[in-house]
Amino acid sequence: MAGQYMILELAGVQVDVDYASEFEYSNPLIGPGELTILITQSGETADTTAALREAKSKGSRTIAISNVVDSTIAREADGVIYTHAGPEISIASTKAFSAQMAALFLFALHLGQTRNKVSRDLARNYIRELLALPDKTNAVLRCAAECERLADKYHQVEDFLFLGRAIHYPIAMDGALKLKEVSYVHAEGYPTGETKHGPNALIDETLPVVIIATCDRNDPASVVRYEQNVSNIKGFKKQSGRVIALASEGDSEVSGLADHTIFIPDAPELLLPILEIVPLQLFAYYMAVRRGLDVDRPRNLVKSVTLE
Repeated sequence: MAGQYMILELAGVQVDVDYASEFEYSNPLIGPGELTILITQSGETADTTAALREAKSKGSRTIAISNVVDSTIAREADGVIYTHAGPEISIASTKAFSAQMAALFLFALHLGQTRNKVSRDLARNYIRELLALPDKTNAVLRCAAECERLADKYHQVEDFLFLGRAIHYPIAMDGALKLKEVSYVHAEGYPTGETKHGPNALIDETLPVVIIATCDRNDPASVVRYEQNVSNIKGFKKQSGRVIALASEGDSEVSGLADHTIFIPDAPELLLPILEIVPLQLFAYYMAVRRGLDVDRPRNLVKSVTLE
């Protein structure tokens, strides 16, 4: 889903997103005029392999984004972008997820240039920002102690709500997924603006809310989204909700409202998600450790699902 926002923003191309496990049942209206992108860490997942073959059977061109060289999906797709993230031993996907977002961003940027939607100067600026992410990620990793303190405080809680708007919504979803996978805590990832259509009824002192409330001050749409998030946080606090916020570095407004704040270095709107996922992964890790669980080998899960 993050890639969907990147491609729409940079290339102006309509993108539909589907679960690989549902793709073959949806009878997708695709053909030679459409490109199907398959995202897979292992390149061997049965559902994604089936989706690839379904797309090819309808004449769609295909590209795989894979971490494993010469995997089944990499061989069968018309093209492949390797993430080269190195072996990922743990079952929960962390570095592979970040690498996939970087690969999707580069694909979207190149597509935008090809379609004359992105100028050379803008592309150069984006590349500079992308190259700055490793140092910024190291800065985010220094929040590990804060994530551990949060886990100490909340490790007995059994329900969480993760919220994000626009490109940050899929990051909220993955943050919730990581918490479910490794700590066995029920967590929902939800669009922040949709909370008024149901989840607001659940928010009180027993349901912590994790909200992504960063802001790219150079992006007017990001500023609007930020102001909406601030309003949402105020509403959650009126409901006695406990709020854990991800905020841009130095943001005193959000930190003054939230119960806990983790600061994220400044970055362009489309690159912020690559930084935002890191503290959510750390929080899931420390929650699992605090609950005495095996973080690398969560129950009932395998690294590569080869059965449909």
